[in-house]
Amino acid sequence: MNKSIKAVLLVAGIILLGYGIYTMIQPETQVSIGDLNLLETQDNTNSFITIALGIVAVALSFMKGKS
Repeated sequence: MNKSIKAVLLVAGIILLGYGIYTMIQPETQVSIGDLNLLETQDNTNSFITIALGIVAVALSFMKGKS
């Protein structure tokens, strides 16, 4: 692979990993009105997909090309 493609994959992978981890640990939505408490449970499916794509991109950037 070309060095520029590897660099782009590495940067994109790091950004995807960071964004996926951020969306996973961001606080859940909570609304409290008097005695009524509403909690929205967080679905982490998109976070897992984003983290997996980041890992794949980083792994591809470290692959060795043809010798």
